[in-house]
Amino acid sequence: MNIQKAIDRKKLDEKVVHMPWFVQQFIDYKLPDLSPSTLLEYIRDYEAFFNWLRAEGLSSAASNAEITLLDLETLRMDSIVGFRLHLTTRVEGNNSKITISRKMSSLRSLFHYLSQIAEDEEFYPLLKRNIMAKVEIKRIHKPKDTAAKLKGKLLEEDELLEFIGYIREGYGADVQNNKQALYAHELNKERDACIASLILNSGLRVSEVVNLNIDDLDITNKIIYVYRKGNNDETFKTPVYFREQSKDELTEYLELRQTRYNTPKREKALFVALQNGQKEGKRMTKRAIQAMIIKYAKRFGKPYLTVHKLRHSFATDYYLQNDIYKTKEQLGHASTETTEVYAHLTDKTMSEAIERRASSDS
Repeated sequence: MNIQKAIDRKKLDEKVVHMPWFVQQFIDYKLPDLSPSTLLEYIRDYEAFFNWLRAEGLSSAASNAEITLLDLETLRMDSIVGFRLHLTTRVEGNNSKITISRKMSSLRSLFHYLSQIAEDEEFYPLLKRNIMAKVEIKRIHKPKDTAAKLKGKLLEEDELLEFIGYIREGYGADVQNNKQALYAHELNKERDACIASLILNSGLRVSEVVNLNIDDLDITNKIIYVYRKGNNDETFKTPVYFREQSKDELTEYLELRQTRYNTPKREKALFVALQNGQKEGKRMTKRAIQAMIIKYAKRFGKPYLTVHKLRHSFATDYYLQNDIYKTKEQLGHASTETTEVYAHLTDKTMSEAIERRASSDS
């Protein structure tokens, strides 16, 4: 099991025991098919729903674990509307339409299982009445809409190389009067440029970068082996190609990985960090990589740039030279529907390139 999955599985095991018995049964049913990360999101959604039920007096349970099937069976449509409204307006956090749609889908999955799949001792459904069957979940995440939101927020053409170059050199010049920031940059600039370069030349997800081990890297053949999202076969790693541009950054980083970060031989992680107060390098965390990219992006003049937008930037650039099926395989998408985003983005990119060429020729 890869690093992130192991962490999420541990959190899932810790949280699921505080759920009603029928939720635990549902999670066991789904475990062979869904990743621990996905199921952990389910549990968090159910926590929010059960907490709301108890706060609204729709259940007399003293804890979430004591929520009963009857509590769910006797819910009315106005209660579901009320919960959706709660998600929309709650003060402690803003939920986007996509997030609300996902949370409602989590509930539909649970209610469907209880009413259509799970059985009691007499072979009757555990849930006799499924209120969530009446709830329509509208598709929010359309490729064309996603492309529109990404418009102008990605690196394009020469900016891909410029951003990597900025991490290596430009950032240091910008923070030369800040001794602490300059010291950190001198320590990490090769590693940070290598991470950005690898994503911009392969389209890896941040979780895939975090989970990379030294043994996963084949520089000669420009291949990295990763556990892909949605693939629950823990014995198989997918070969993902990276472009020639990343070879130099990877070679340079590997030469200093052990000495610069005092990395012990037992540490298999490809990308390591020397945290404050620590004497040995350890695997970088997902949060550390995300914060690192945001730090450089702000100084680079692209404050909206994130790790995931680096992946989008690669995908857009890659799609210009390949078809949708090759792009789908490179990115590890489950279907071409997700990859359609880049078809919409590149249509705009190409049209703009034509306009620029026309204006320069006139």
